[in-house]
Amino acid sequence: MSTPHGARRASAGTIESAWVKWTLMAGALAFFFLFLILPLAAVFTEALRKGLGAYFEALKEPDAWSAIRLTLVIAVIAVPLNLVFGVAAAWAIAKYEFKGKALLTTLVDLPFSVSPVVAGLIYVLIFGAQGWFGPWLQAHDIKMVFAVPGMVLATIFVTFPFIARELIPLMQAQGSDEEQAAMVLGASGWQTFWHVTLPNIKWGLVYGVILCNARAMGEFGAVSVVSGHIRGQTNTMPLHVEILYNEYQSVAAFAVASLLALLALVSLGVKSLVEWRFERDQKVAAESSPERPIAMVQNPILN
Repeated sequence: MSTPHGARRASAGTIESAWVKWTLMAGALAFFFLFLILPLAAVFTEALRKGLGAYFEALKEPDAWSAIRLTLVIAVIAVPLNLVFGVAAAWAIAKYEFKGKALLTTLVDLPFSVSPVVAGLIYVLIFGAQGWFGPWLQAHDIKMVFAVPGMVLATIFVTFPFIARELIPLMQAQGSDEEQAAMVLGASGWQTFWHVTLPNIKWGLVYGVILCNARAMGEFGAVSVVSGHIRGQTNTMPLHVEILYNEYQSVAAFAVASLLALLALVSLGVKSLVEWRFERDQKVAAESSPERPIAMVQNPILN
């Protein structure tokens, strides 16, 4: 016969002893502190070692400001393009059956398995001066490698799975019943997407965009290969940090690195907010009446 204490442990989802639980929690917290909190604290400590004046002076330096601006420009270009691709790929994979579907799913995951440095070398091979399209590009005075267009392409390649991978399982779990009902009721394809599909995937979409944006701003390997490291022109924030650190300008390097860390923390906060809103919406949807999905489908027709 189980004891009340054992029953409580079983109801909590585990039958392990309390010391096992506390040991695991202590190990996780120690790992979290040593590999996340401590490095972040070190970055901000080094960045502010000479005071706020030196910190802001490092960020206002022309090359640093150029790197910040270029990082934001690349993210602003790459994320919307990946948003369009991610929604289209997720829709095709989750809603339709066709030959080559497994291949498309595999290709979506390709950047996860290919080193970013290799991805950068691929673009050099294709668009470089000695590459496949290099002579044609030179003849038409088009710069791809060691210029912003090549950096944008490398960033898009590295980051395009994030949005698609967030949406595919979500769309597959939801099925296509609501979209089919909307079509039967006379909704157009755009009305179906805007009023039926998009409300169901909005939080997953926002979550994917946050991850994609964070990776786009922090990408180093692929961008490093195709950038040419031209100060004030093709250096993003991660590349500028490397140059400053190699020149023994540690305060300036950590100042720019701290800005990247702040952007990451903001992304983490927005991600947590999105997760909370998604869980709240899921709870509200579960508590609503079964007729609600039909009303949602009928809205675009009635409007």
